[in-house]
Amino acid sequence: MAVTCKSQRELAAMRRAGAIVGLAHRMLRTWVKPGITTRELDTLVHQVITKHGGYPSFLGYGGPPPYPAATCISVNEELVHGIPSKRRLHAGDIVSIDIGVQIDGYHADSAWSYAVGEVSEEAAGLLRVTEETLYHALSVVRTGARLSDISWAIQSYAEARGYGVIRNYISHGIGRSLHEDPQILNYGPPGRGLVLQPGMTFAIEPMIVCGDPSTRELRDGWTVVTADGRLAAHYEHTVAVTTGEPEILTSQETSDEVL
Repeated sequence: MAVTCKSQRELAAMRRAGAIVGLAHRMLRTWVKPGITTRELDTLVHQVITKHGGYPSFLGYGGPPPYPAATCISVNEELVHGIPSKRRLHAGDIVSIDIGVQIDGYHADSAWSYAVGEVSEEAAGLLRVTEETLYHALSVVRTGARLSDISWAIQSYAEARGYGVIRNYISHGIGRSLHEDPQILNYGPPGRGLVLQPGMTFAIEPMIVCGDPSTRELRDGWTVVTADGRLAAHYEHTVAVTTGEPEILTSQETSDEVL
């Protein structure tokens, strides 16, 4: 496992990429509403990315088939990698939107889940706990911690509150590539693996469900749904390890300061 500590120059590029991601998510707070299509949301985000000099990390990624859009937009039982389309959002839906941006060869990545209008108590509870799980996991991203401390923070927080933790999709390193070493399981015992050092950069992304954590992939080769059809949520930040609290590179609140 080759894990690099980023230089200040590299972190600066990732901060700019992260600022664009954060700005797009801040704009989505007002764009996500009943009646809008997922393709319209993708177009709006793509415009924000290119307006600020970035390139969508997901567009053309992987395959076959290569991913065809700037964002991954997943609705209700869709967990990740939902392809934007003519599908219209309806009041009561929840929608997870994953955005990646590349600047000067470096990436930042963040997903957020949104309520569409007024949602059920079940949906609201899932959104709340999944966001809390993300920040609980970030609280252990500190110099000297072990990689699996992040895994345990995710699993223990969500499961203690009655939710399922996805096993087959994970958190990861990020930087010059969208997905780098190390791979970080979202479950497992603490105290194992790599010792965190300043300058390491990770995309921490708990994926939490109301029911069984089993998933299946649809025929489009990308969209992943819960096997039991129950709701899923996805929250993610790109962070850098420091000598104190982690630096959230995809913050939605400080993006203007970087841009």
